[in-house]
Amino acid sequence: MPDESSGVHLAVALEGAGWHPGAWREPGARPAELFTARYWADLVAEAERGLLDFVSFEDGLGLQSSQYDSLDERTDQVRGRLDAVLIAARVAPLTRNIGLVPTVVVTHTEPFHISKAIATLDYVSSGRAGVRVQVSARRHEAAHFGRRTFPDFGIADRGDPAVHDFVSGLFDEAGDFVEVMRRLWDSWEDDAEIRDVGTGRFIDRQKLHYINFDGPHFSVRGPSITPRPPQGQPVVTALAQGALTYGLVGRATDIAFVTPSDAQHASEIIAEIREEQSAAGRASEILHVFGDLVVFLDDDARTAADRKAHLDDVAGGEQSSDAPIFTGTPTGLADLLCELGRAGLTGFRLRPGAIPHDLEAITRGLVPELQHRDLFRRAYEAGTLRGLLGMTRPANRYASV
Repeated sequence: MPDESSGVHLAVALEGAGWHPGAWREPGARPAELFTARYWADLVAEAERGLLDFVSFEDGLGLQSSQYDSLDERTDQVRGRLDAVLIAARVAPLTRNIGLVPTVVVTHTEPFHISKAIATLDYVSSGRAGVRVQVSARRHEAAHFGRRTFPDFGIADRGDPAVHDFVSGLFDEAGDFVEVMRRLWDSWEDDAEIRDVGTGRFIDRQKLHYINFDGPHFSVRGPSITPRPPQGQPVVTALAQGALTYGLVGRATDIAFVTPSDAQHASEIIAEIREEQSAAGRASEILHVFGDLVVFLDDDARTAADRKAHLDDVAGGEQSSDAPIFTGTPTGLADLLCELGRAGLTGFRLRPGAIPHDLEAITRGLVPELQHRDLFRRAYEAGTLRGLLGMTRPANRYASV
């Protein structure tokens, strides 16, 4: 497992004006620009100045809500968002090194469509695309599509065996979704395009392959309409919280985002993920495990705590989060990342509490501190996201040896 001597990978998760629901009302926020390309381009440019591995973009199929299973009808918090894949594609030509990882809700979308969207993102970014697959069991989101009916349940009902079986089926479907995407990315061999004007041959049809996937959730023949992406296989990620999600990431992803409460908890989560990875026959493959943290950073810990408390007051209550919340200094956060890294985490995805303040505190405070400890890069060392993550370009499963 990686330790301090090998450094850390670092990413940020971008969400509106920040992960605190009151962040849009901060003096430095830009709420009038949340639905503009320039806003997102500026955030990613800041992350790239900090030499981060990648940024991820949040998305969903329903309006944001403080409740899991229904809309809360609140009007005092940010509601609405742009499409994450399209944001990433717009930002890609404006950046050179940083990875771009949009979120896609796979429950109500088709893997053929998403495979070519992410392959296209890989082309327009010259090999820096990834995707975060997300499952939705929300009934009100299923109602947007009308293809199937979901049971009406909330967080408290997840212990019900029928609910467990239903949600388990959604994660099985997500695993098949990723498998179809990966096969479609490989459905064109790397040299399938001939482009020979003299002979009039643009492609070698023998090097385009039917994937012939036939499972309980999808039946996809292929091939893709988009040639194999520059990375061969763009990076697949997912948030993992609990046994069902550990099975998904162990089987299907390159990065798992986890939310441990402390180093001991991190070790336990990693052990479960490695067990699932081995059971899936992937023990020899790189599967990064990143810790997710919401962060509020300032030059002294008291200021950071006071700023979060002010945001809580503005929002009408203390912030709740699925991930641990850190308030303190960049130095204190670096200490915590080192402790969690010793537990086996290979990287971290930080969620800035308020943007731009906490994003800039990451890039201009935390990154220099990690560099001072020789734990983080001083320049980009690879031109693709897989390269930044220490992953090679995989062979095409359909190519003849």
